[in-house]
This record gives sequence, C-alpha cells and structure tokens, in this order.
Amino acid sequence: MLQKALVLVFVFAGIAGSIGCSTSSHFVYATLPASSELAVYREDPFSGTLTELAGTPYTVGDGAHSVVIHPSGKFLYVANPGQGENDISLFDIASDGYLTEAPPRTTVAPLGVLPQLLLMDPSGNYLYVMNATSDNISVFSIDSKSGVLTEIVGSPFSVGGLTPLNMQLTPSGNFLYVSVAGGQVGTFNGSILGFSVNAGVLQSLSPPLTSADGVNPNGLVVDPSGSHLYVANTQSNAISIFDISPPNMPPGSLKEVTGSPLADIYNDPFFLLLDPKGQFLYVANQGSNNVAVYSISATTGLPVALTTSTSAFAFTTESSPSFLVEDPNGRYLFVGNQGNGAGIQAFGVNSGNLNPLTTYNVGSTPSSIAITP
Repeated sequence: MLQKALVLVFVFAGIAGSIGCSTSSHFVYATLPASSELAVYREDPFSGTLTELAGTPYTVGDGAHSVVIHPSGKFLYVANPGQGENDISLFDIASDGYLTEAPPRTTVAPLGVLPQLLLMDPSGNYLYVMNATSDNISVFSIDSKSGVLTEIVGSPFSVGGLTPLNMQLTPSGNFLYVSVAGGQVGTFNGSILGFSVNAGVLQSLSPPLTSADGVNPNGLVVDPSGSHLYVANTQSNAISIFDISPPNMPPGSLKEVTGSPLADIYNDPFFLLLDPKGQFLYVANQGSNNVAVYSISATTGLPVALTTSTSAFAFTTESSPSFLVEDPNGRYLFVGNQGNGAGIQAFGVNSGNLNPLTTYNVGSTPSSIAITP
C-alpha cells in the first residue's frame, strides 16, 4: 500500500545501532515536474521513515526536474526547464528542513535550453547544468556565503552537437564525463565525452570514446577512488566499465577494461549507484521493474552479480525505476519510480542486500532526489 507522511517506525535489524552513524535527521527533497513542485520530507535516522513537512510540497519553477544540495547543507538548487523558463532556483535551507527561495532565479538562456540535470563539484565551488536541447553544459561559480550563481567565462560548453544524456565528475573534480546519444559519423549508438576541468572551465580531452555495446548510455557513475567509470547502456542491456587515466595514457583518458561490456540479465538498465566505499553497484532496470545488485571486484573493477541459487540478486520496485540515492549514513536507499502511480520506495541497506520498507505516494512522478549531508 502506498503511504504518505508515514509515522510508523520500521526497524532494520543490525543497522539502527551501528557505531559512528549520525543520529541527526536528514531532509529529503524530490522534484515533481508535472506539478512544478518540490516535495520535502524528514528522514528518521533510525528507521528511514519519511514524514512530509507541514505546508509542503513547495511550488517551484516550471517543470522542476533536477535538485542538488550544496556540501555545506546551506543551499539547494532546482533546474526549471518547463515552458521556456530555462532557469535555476536557489533556496536557503533552514535547520528544520524548510526552504526560503532567494530570488532572482538564474537563467541559462538564451544559449542554454532545457536545463535537465544539475551536478555539483565535490568542493561546492561550481554548479554544472546539462542543457538537453541546446546540447551544451553551463557552468556557474557558487558564492560560498550566499549561494548565488555566476556564470563563468566561456560557458556554456558544447558537447559537439550531440544530445547529452547524463554527466558525472571524478571525486577530485578534475574531469567531467558526459554521455551522449548516437548521431555522430559511423555506426556508433552513443559515446562518452571526456573534459578536463580547471576552475570550472571545460576542455575536451579527446575524440568520443564508445563502448562496444553502448546503445543509449543513460547511467553514469564514477567509483570513490576515481579509478573506474561505469556506464548503463539502456537499449543494449549492458554495463560498460572504463579505466580512468590508465598507464601510458593522458590524465582523464578512458580505456574500456577487458571483459567489458557486461550483459545485464535484466531489461533497460537506466541508472547506476555505487555505495560510498565502492563495494556494491546498484542498477535500476526500468524494463524489469527492479534494482539489481553487484559486488565490485577489487582487482579488476568488474561488477560481479550477487546470486541466489537461481538468479542474480534483484529487488522488485514499483514501475519504471529511474534514479537511486543513498542516505548519508548508508543505511537506506531510495528509489524514484516513474511509472503510473509510482512514487518513492525506501529500502534498508545491509552489505548490498536491500530490505523493502515502504513506498511513498508523492502525488506526482518524481524526477530526482537530494538528501541533506
């Protein structure tokens, strides 16, 4: 049963009392594009239970599609691509999770169109905006005291006239990888573009790198050491793995590892998430309505399926799981589902295993989730 503003307590055995985990509440923010709203929840640190804050969701910019939080926990940003708005909202975050918008909104137009994805560098100095229709990346510096955005010189940066699907930074913030849909000369179905980053400025590294089976590379994730890039190829049901900065190659270069791509035994892998230690890879499979779990080989970086006696571990979700996020304590994982009537699904986490808790009806289809540090 779907539940909203749930106040029942679920206890995930063996996790709630973990030593060293924060007992402070975190706050969960979810964009709802169809209603142009931002839902806000308090997450109970002992149960993972989400309780919606009174007076929310907030009405935000048109088509609110992506949300990120500054590492300081003081500022929140929302990308608004709808109805030609093409701007970014800035909110101040109060200690109780409530938000106050700090106008005016920052436009990415006229050179940036349809800001669909936001990405913040690990230091919180720069905000990257993926503009899906204008095929470029806008970059803004962030004022550490006010959160105000200022577009850097040279922004936006082109991705070669190809449609961007996703982007990820290395943990150092020195390299940005952008996956793009097919369309370039040849028979390739998708590519990964690499950029060096210097004070937010993007410089193309090399010609596009293409997986041997990379049809619609929607999912991207970099491991915590910055050694490997993992790519979910949605239409070819495969996961590609690249070494980052391999020996005898320029820094930031990608080289597909031996054994890549791996066939995903489920359908339409769309989103990837690595746990903070880089030990487990979670794959949201839209076509199979589940999340598959793989352990990561410490020697090769290859995902290895966790198995039961009959199949790889996969945990059933609501319809069309499209994004995953883990809370800062590593105790809970939340799945954003985009099928009819789907919402946010909560799981307890224990050594790669997922324990289903409950599903929250957010009133509309969520497109992204951010959780305070």
